[in-house]
Amino acid sequence: MAKGIYVTPTQFVSFAESKRDLTREIASRDRAMGVFTGYLSSLPNPDPILKSLGRDISVYRDLRAEPLVGSSIRRRKSAVKALERGLTANGASDAVMAFLTDVMSQWDIDRIIGELLDGPLFGYQPAELTWEKDGGHLVVSNIVGKPPEWFSFDDGNQLRFRSRHAGLAGELLPPRKFVVAAQDASYDNPYGFPDLSMCFWPVTFKKGGWKFWMRFTEKYGSPWVIGKHPRGTAQSEIDLILDALETMVEDSVAAIPDDSSVEILEAAGKGDSSGIYKDLIQMARSEISIALLGQNQTTEANSNRASAQAGLEVTADIRDGDASLVVSTVNQVLRWLVELNFGDVPCPVWGMWEQESVDEIQSKRDYNLAQAGAIFTPQYFQREYGLQPGDLRESAVTTPLTDVAFAEAAADADLNAQDQLDHALDSLMKTGKLDKVLTPVLAPLFAAVRQGVSPSELMGQLAELYPQMGADDLQERLARVLFVAKVWGRLHANAQ
Repeated sequence: MAKGIYVTPTQFVSFAESKRDLTREIASRDRAMGVFTGYLSSLPNPDPILKSLGRDISVYRDLRAEPLVGSSIRRRKSAVKALERGLTANGASDAVMAFLTDVMSQWDIDRIIGELLDGPLFGYQPAELTWEKDGGHLVVSNIVGKPPEWFSFDDGNQLRFRSRHAGLAGELLPPRKFVVAAQDASYDNPYGFPDLSMCFWPVTFKKGGWKFWMRFTEKYGSPWVIGKHPRGTAQSEIDLILDALETMVEDSVAAIPDDSSVEILEAAGKGDSSGIYKDLIQMARSEISIALLGQNQTTEANSNRASAQAGLEVTADIRDGDASLVVSTVNQVLRWLVELNFGDVPCPVWGMWEQESVDEIQSKRDYNLAQAGAIFTPQYFQREYGLQPGDLRESAVTTPLTDVAFAEAAADADLNAQDQLDHALDSLMKTGKLDKVLTPVLAPLFAAVRQGVSPSELMGQLAELYPQMGADDLQERLARVLFVAKVWGRLHANAQ
């Protein structure tokens, strides 16, 4: 008995039919009303400009001859090429990382990036992969961008090559042979959105403005030479006067009848009319810059120095979008390389990023703190300054624990040494011991005082009393004190 459910009292739907509905495509081109794919199996590019002109995407290639378009494209590509780039393991093994690193080292990566960046300009950019055998591996030796007008997409959104032998339908390409860098591609429009389509009409109007401006300059840029002749003058004579005026304009010399006159008139007031063409050209330049760079500061007449300097850069969102398109295309190639050579294993990721500049304010602050005695760990420098593990030697940057322990040990050593010195001095200069030493020495002096000798007389008798003083013990004790102090001072100096 089939398993299912009654969706209505009379309609029974089996679970098998429900699963088939989930897995099959319902909204497709061959079933849509009003959509005719025909036998060609090739979708036309829905770009409105190409449809109105009846031409292919090669019409956008001619726009690069326009100076502003060409320079903006170079600036836009250079902004992406200036980014840092590299592989991240992403859980992949060392063997896979070494393999992809070796393969990519053989690529001309700057050229590949430049060719893939034609994708945002033309909407899509096919690139052909050159596969070769290298030992036991299958490698991609080169990635070459091919003209997008050579390719089309069929009703299954598969890339086809417009081969002369394949007819209008085109040649279906083998898998893993081509990658396509497409901007904003969708099911409805696999050709993507070309940024150069936004420049087509501004470039056209800009060229027209130059054309009419040059005509205006020829017509009103120089004064008019007007010849006057009497009424009723024969046409032959009028022609002679015109020839003479033409000669006058070229050579400043003319011969005219004496009853004729020549007048030179300036084109007064016409100079203001030329501003119309100038404004048209300026507006067209602004639109081109916005379309390709995301800003128009370098083309605005009222831009200041700061805004003009900012205008030299491509806006970050456009640069990052271009970089993301390149990254996704290159990573597709890397996934194919890993699948064909290693199977279903984790694949490294190739990325592009902007190198962060060192904050000068923070670096000066850290320098001042270090001068004041602050101690930073290697982990701090890696986190704050973007250094990688291994960039700093462990001995080059001491940890706070090591420095604190050393400082405490040094302080304890100094205290111990000082205590020992004080103890030694106390033992040498203890009052009781010192009295026993000094009493025999000073006994003759005290006896003279008891006999009533005045201080002035006592000073004169000191020389006579000195031989009677037993100062040997005192000299020995003082020598020991000086020796201990000298040794401690030398040890302390070496420790410092």
